[in-house]
Amino acid sequence: MIGDAFQELEGADLEEPVIAQRRVWRLLRSNPGFWIGGLLVVAIVFVAAFASVLAPHDPNQQFPDGINAIGEPLAHSAKFPLGTDFQARDVLSRLLYGARLSLSISVLGNLLAVAVGVSLGAVAAWTRGWLEIVIMRFTDIMLAFPSLLLALALVAIEGPSLTIIIVVIGMVSWTSLCRITYGQVLGLREREWVESARATGVGPARILIRHILPHLLAPILVYATLGVGLTVVFEGSLSYLGLGVPQPAPSWGRMIQEASSQTSLQFYWLILYPSLALFFTVLGFNLLGDALRDALDPEGQLRR
Repeated sequence: MIGDAFQELEGADLEEPVIAQRRVWRLLRSNPGFWIGGLLVVAIVFVAAFASVLAPHDPNQQFPDGINAIGEPLAHSAKFPLGTDFQARDVLSRLLYGARLSLSISVLGNLLAVAVGVSLGAVAAWTRGWLEIVIMRFTDIMLAFPSLLLALALVAIEGPSLTIIIVVIGMVSWTSLCRITYGQVLGLREREWVESARATGVGPARILIRHILPHLLAPILVYATLGVGLTVVFEGSLSYLGLGVPQPAPSWGRMIQEASSQTSLQFYWLILYPSLALFFTVLGFNLLGDALRDALDPEGQLRR
């Protein structure tokens, strides 16, 4: 098991976790994807955190000199480095603030998905019986629905808002990690140290949190990292379809949707830059997640 590298068994050699951590770090250092993905992720997080400092203008401000005489957006200039859009707003400023919005939604939605997936998977594997059947059959039903269509239906019912988008992303993204957690806990619950904890009167909740959860940190970390990239695209898809965060909040998907509905190749920058932002964000998290998986899971159990 992946978690064996970080096990905290009573009586285990205290040097084993240190050796395992050194092995993981050695594998990470030798993986180019870790450095490329890590640099991309750090850059994106930095841009999102300091968007208000880096952005030259208010992302929603409409400039009288932001369009030409016939109402067309302007190309690159000293005042507008990446040009303007049809509402005479600065594209660079909207792009930077869009990083904060898109990344915040994706990270929070992914954290919610991790919490739901790990909790349901662990409870199902530990309790067994009728509760296991209910949880896992419900997971199968959720897996059978196309995620995007389910999200569109939920957003259409509740109405688009920041909170609703985060909840919807979490509610449609938990299933894979639930099944991973379920399989891991099924194997761990039969280990000798779990039986010893039971024999000494330790409660189920304490066993799950203190003894089993540490063994799940590796797969959770890998899937959470990969999941951020997927949820960035998912949020962009909702915004592109007009069901993302309401206007005028800047979102990369919304920027692409606004550009594609009323522009031609003459105004290429309106689609190019938010598309590149999405591309490099997904690339960074995917490379980082792949590198973590290769280092934490050298035997390839997460690929099975």
